[in-house]
Amino acid sequence: MQAVIEKVEAKEEEKRKKEENPMREILIDKVVINIGVGESGERHKKAMKLLEQLTGQKPVATYATQTIKNFGIRRGEAIGCKVTLRGEKAMKFLLDALKVKEFKLSARSINDGNFSFGIQEHIDLPGVDYDPEIGIFGMDVCVVLKRRGFRVAKRRRCRAKVGKRHRITKEETIEWLRSLGVEVV
Repeated sequence: MQAVIEKVEAKEEEKRKKEENPMREILIDKVVINIGVGESGERHKKAMKLLEQLTGQKPVATYATQTIKNFGIRRGEAIGCKVTLRGEKAMKFLLDALKVKEFKLSARSINDGNFSFGIQEHIDLPGVDYDPEIGIFGMDVCVVLKRRGFRVAKRRRCRAKVGKRHRITKEETIEWLRSLGVEVV
């Protein structure tokens, strides 16, 4: 009986040490906001202008990879735009976007170390008013999480794999979301 108690205490101690390790802390790597317009021209320019107003950064155009005659899309035509946010801007925008979703996300939209959700109308974001000149756009919000030390997989020199125990699991992603006050349904 005493041996079992000692094993349980040892596991709890190991768990506490794991939580204290600063390398195990989960951080936001980036938040990508994408607006898929589906056509080039005036509406595409308005979407680019809207993204710049929302984020304060210049958006990048996304292009069609193939021609689809039924949709009237040609290969190489600008059909959307996106912006990547990092650091404080990313956290601020994420919290505003989660307010729109009423801090509820589906478990199906969560993966190992990342999650995504959509916003139907950009005017639902806090502090954004309807502008008849721009119109209404929906957007996708994709969030990528990381731990300290993930750079070893990205760097050019002495590249290495991130160890299995250091990767972020779906359960850890859900736990991180709950720490923000998000309810996972």
